[in-house]
Amino acid sequence: MRTLIVMMALSLTVPAQAFDFGNFDLEKAVKTVQKIKKANEDVSEPQEIELGGGIASNLLGAAPLLDNPEVQRYVNRVGRWIALQTERPDIPWQFGVLDDPDINAFAAPGGYVFITKGLLARMNSEAELAGVLAHEISHVLRKHHLLALKKGAKAELFSDLANDAIKTHGGDPRLSKLVSAGTEIYARGLDKQDEFESDRMGVVLAARAGYDPYGLPAVLQTLQSINPSDSNLALMFKTHPAFDKRLALLADEMTPALDAYEGQPDLDARFAAVLGAKR
Repeated sequence: MRTLIVMMALSLTVPAQAFDFGNFDLEKAVKTVQKIKKANEDVSEPQEIELGGGIASNLLGAAPLLDNPEVQRYVNRVGRWIALQTERPDIPWQFGVLDDPDINAFAAPGGYVFITKGLLARMNSEAELAGVLAHEISHVLRKHHLLALKKGAKAELFSDLANDAIKTHGGDPRLSKLVSAGTEIYARGLDKQDEFESDRMGVVLAARAGYDPYGLPAVLQTLQSINPSDSNLALMFKTHPAFDKRLALLADEMTPALDAYEGQPDLDARFAAVLGAKR
């Protein structure tokens, strides 16, 4: 996945008549705030889905789907069952396993969720798979990638395009720029607080779907035990908080609140039946 990022150089022009208080452009700052507010209000679900579809296409262009229909169907069944337990069950959720040895997982706006075969190979049960998918689903529910686009230098680009280019349903080069800016997020990662929030939400979603909520912590413990110099973990280390920090925060949140759900099934036998010899 190291090749999936298209880096964009964005430049913003400043009108000659803008008021300039030293290095602070008051007029531009006010306009930016207004545009961000408008973008927050106006981004529709179809726009979100179209943007996410473009980003998902970029991800698939760098690492195609694993050529194993049975595994793909299985991961989709698990993911869609979890998505049905959320406040957004009706968006067109799509789940896939990427043919990539790197250890990682990704979500894109509008319900696109991918895990790599490298990560899948480190899992031992359906509950662990559910925990990872629920974490990624939570990124979509909380619109973390959309919020990241609205921050900083991408704010004006997002507000301009969200209300214009996406409504054209493709064919506008400005939409391509927004998709590229969205794809760039996967190189630097989301805010750490977004990852922590998705951890918290993910374990609750997994429990709501009937799984042992300790599946996600189990995966994090497995990844923590891998040699940090393993090149397949490079992007995960770069874009996510440290495993020990995530585990410590989850322990604080889950004990004792979710202890009663620890006995829910992990479905390791069903997981092994589908994936045992297919990864």
